[in-house]
Amino acid sequence: MTSTQEVNNLSKNKTNSKTFSMDDSELVSDPPNDRWNVVYLILVLHGIGILMPWNMFINAKSYFVDYKLGNDYLGQDLHYASIFMAYLTIGSQLPSLLFNWLNIFCPIGGKLTTRIVWSILTEVLCFVFTVALVMINTSQIPAIFFWSTLCSIVFLNMANGIYNSSVFGMAAKLPAKYIGAVVLGTNLSGTFTSIANIASISITPDAQTAAIYYFATALFVLLTCFNTYFALPLNRFYKYHELIYQQKMENQDSKQSGEVNNVPYWRIFKQTNSQLINVFFVFFVTLSIFPAVYSDIKMSSKDFLFGETYYTSVMCFLTFNVSALIGTYLSTLVSWPKPKWLFIPVVLRVILIPLFLVCNYHPIGVTRIMPVVIENDYVFWALGAILGLSSGYYSSVAMMYIPGCVEPKYSGIAGMFGAAVLLTGICSGILFGMITPFIVKYVSI
Repeated sequence: MTSTQEVNNLSKNKTNSKTFSMDDSELVSDPPNDRWNVVYLILVLHGIGILMPWNMFINAKSYFVDYKLGNDYLGQDLHYASIFMAYLTIGSQLPSLLFNWLNIFCPIGGKLTTRIVWSILTEVLCFVFTVALVMINTSQIPAIFFWSTLCSIVFLNMANGIYNSSVFGMAAKLPAKYIGAVVLGTNLSGTFTSIANIASISITPDAQTAAIYYFATALFVLLTCFNTYFALPLNRFYKYHELIYQQKMENQDSKQSGEVNNVPYWRIFKQTNSQLINVFFVFFVTLSIFPAVYSDIKMSSKDFLFGETYYTSVMCFLTFNVSALIGTYLSTLVSWPKPKWLFIPVVLRVILIPLFLVCNYHPIGVTRIMPVVIENDYVFWALGAILGLSSGYYSSVAMMYIPGCVEPKYSGIAGMFGAAVLLTGICSGILFGMITPFIVKYVSI
């Protein structure tokens, strides 16, 4: 809700602007609320859609590595299974990162609607192609399956990079909690895909059928994102804040009428850099551990609550994603500490990296010489909850602080910078996670 002064300013200027119609005047005279939290929930849904490609593919490791590229299906051992996850990581994150940054300086496709609609449609087509590959017998053409899947992943994440930054840019024009809604959705995405993976395996023992159910779920979510996006311009609350944003831009443009109206990207970056560093560091620490280290920590006690079958699914993916979801929700209730001091808890999280490395971490094909210090499964479980809770909370708080660092006119650009730095942190963390097997192999405490 804006102040009375903002509403009066809008009313005063509406007759001098071509932007406003009679319907717009009604919005200004009677500022609406987000009734039933419709806009908030739509942005949560788009947050789910943003990380859906990454989460769906990393959770489907068993389908790709053990089934489609495994010995039982192919009748021979090939190198594709051992390199698939590394190629998947590179193919997923680098295109998304590149197009996310590109979309800030060279908006692709022009209007926001064009960028979001075409990016979602591209993702839908890529998932349709993935489902088609599930149903085709590829045992005689493993190389074609491997490379066509990777090409699909690259196109999928190129589109996702545009979709990601566009959604954050859209949310940054609304009150701060709506950036939090998108981050909440990104964390909910992990929980959703973890549950979908466990459910698809539980419903049927057949790997092919389970994969069809699993990837069809992603199609359903993306199509729902597509449909709900068109509901936003019809919502009075969303239209009202769009009007406020447009009016602020026009007012600032009129004050700078004698100046060249270029977007000051460097100034925006400098004004937001403290919070951008926080966003980067939160995701760097998180992705250094999850999923590379986290998913390779083995069960220490045979009598532990979860058996070997569900140990990684529950202790790693489900625990992290649920706790991250809780952390993000808490950020909508309270934002602590203030922007100036947020870097302190963010930097302190780095201690989680060595703590996870001294758990019962055994990477495939690596004989560790670093001693295992934390052998208790419950302590490891608690560390996982702390990792997820702090990741969800501090990433959301930092993202919500970003638009407030700049003039309202540039809040959308600031939000897009936040989304791009978020992905930069993810990529950097993943790259660091690739060297952790060598740390436990060659470093002795």
